[in-house]
This record gives sequence, C-alpha cells and structure tokens, in this order.
Amino acid sequence: MNPDFLVTHSGGFHADELLSSVILTRLFPQARIMRSRAPEWITPGADRIIYDVGGAYDAAAQIFDHHQRGAPLRDDGQPYSSFGLIWKHYGLDYLANLGLPAAHVDALHASFDASFVLPVDLMDNGALNPATAGQLAGLTLPVLLETLKPVFDETDPEAENRAFHNALAIARSFVEARISQSAAKLRAEGLVHQAIVDAGEARILELPMGMPFRPAIMKAGADHLLFVVHPRDKDWCLTTIRRADEGFEVRADLPAAWAGLTGADLEAVCGVEGASFCHNGRFVAAARTREAILAMAELAVTAAAS
Repeated sequence: MNPDFLVTHSGGFHADELLSSVILTRLFPQARIMRSRAPEWITPGADRIIYDVGGAYDAAAQIFDHHQRGAPLRDDGQPYSSFGLIWKHYGLDYLANLGLPAAHVDALHASFDASFVLPVDLMDNGALNPATAGQLAGLTLPVLLETLKPVFDETDPEAENRAFHNALAIARSFVEARISQSAAKLRAEGLVHQAIVDAGEARILELPMGMPFRPAIMKAGADHLLFVVHPRDKDWCLTTIRRADEGFEVRADLPAAWAGLTGADLEAVCGVEGASFCHNGRFVAAARTREAILAMAELAVTAAAS
C-alpha cells in the first residue's frame, strides 16, 4: 500500500500523533499529512492511513484510533495510543527502512517499544502521570513537544499546521537518535563479546575504541573483569566497571594515591612514564600510550587485590 494521505486530527497536537507521523512519513514520503476531523477525511479509504482520530481500530482498513470504547490493549492490559498502534504495525518496516542489520531488527523493535513507545502510550492515556518524574516532569518528551503548540491567542489560521510540522521535525530527530544509539549498543555488544573471549581470564578488557561495554560484560557473565582500556583520540583510557545500572559503585576503584593527579605528579606516584590523568573520583584515568595504560591497569588490578 502506498497511501496518498496520512490523516490525523486537526487542532492541538500531542506526542502520540507526532511520533506516529515520524514513522509513517519515513515509510510513505510521498504521502501528504492531512490534519482534519471532517467526516470525509476520517472515513477509511484505499488512499489513506488514519491515526489518532476516527473512533476505530482496524488495521485492515488502515485506521488506528484509541479513543473509542473497547480501545485496543496490549497483551498485558496496558493501553495503546496511536503511536503504539502504528509502531506495532509499521515499526519493523520502519527499522528495515533505516537500513539496520536484519539480525537486530526484532530486538530493536521490542526494546524501543518498551522504553520509548510504551511511556508515550501510558502518558497519552492518563495511565502514567508525568508528575512521578518530580522536578523533571516538565522536561519529559511528550510535555516538551506540546510546548511547541501555538499560544492561545495566536490568530494566524496556519499557525497550528506550521507548529505541527516544526514539532514533527524535532520529534523525528529524537526517534532517529534513540534508535541509532540502541543500534550502536547492539553493534558494541558483538565487539565487546569478542574482546571478552580474547581476554580469557585476564582482569583487564582491551577494546578497539570507546563503546558501551557493561551490558555485554554482564550478559557474558564475565565477573572476573575489573577494568577496561581503550584508545581515545591520541590517548588511552583506563575505566572502571560499574556493578549496577543505577548508582556509581564499581567492581574496583583505581588506586587512591592517583586521585586527582595529572602529568608528572601522576607519573611520580604510579611510576609509569606516560601516565597523564586520574579523575578525583578514581573511575577513569588516561595515559599517552597503550603500554602506559596497560601498565597502569596492571597496577590497579594489583592494588584491588591487596
């Protein structure tokens, strides 16, 4: 199906139809967005996809609303918004359209649904109060997107549509960036896994570049690892490994004597020529060469064992 029109409601816009539009306009770039509540537009037809309006959910008829009685629910009973429905039916095609590896598409579809789509669905249906975010409540994505609406006394009749399309561009950047980051984490997982295999029982994991490493370490059950080293620009980094996703507790700190030192002061204390920096929090250090950073890492392992 190649629709000529992507139909959603007119008036004030919300995150769910904006984010739905991000998905649909990527798949059907030739289609025109029509914002209307007129019966002739919100009635299903072969030339259109209708979402967040129309009072029905019928994928075969290409209408995806969630405001009616008997609105669709997820398998666990949580409500859909139009975004969730569009992602359910078009998300896999959207990810494939981005050129992501086929082997990663299903995992990305599920993780994006759980971490990005579902919260929008819940907020749109009143099942999640943004106030639970405390002082950050006004900075959630749905709230921020709605701040792009025209002010109440705007008199330009085109202001709503203009604001919608401006907000759509911003919403698109968030969706694409989030998926790009998630896809990168999956690529990193493969690289880290191979590095773990290569490291064997060593306490130090060497990576070819800076990348997310903790998820792959946890997945591999590599509890013996204490530190990670990798190149960064012209220098090399030595990094600790956090014990949990939340908090800052690490498997092993860098030596206390290194804390906050740089240059010659750090070289003198650790005895490694080329040592250049250690954060005062003792979770990251740097050196000018690979040999120097590996020497520092070995010293850190010895200190952790004592």
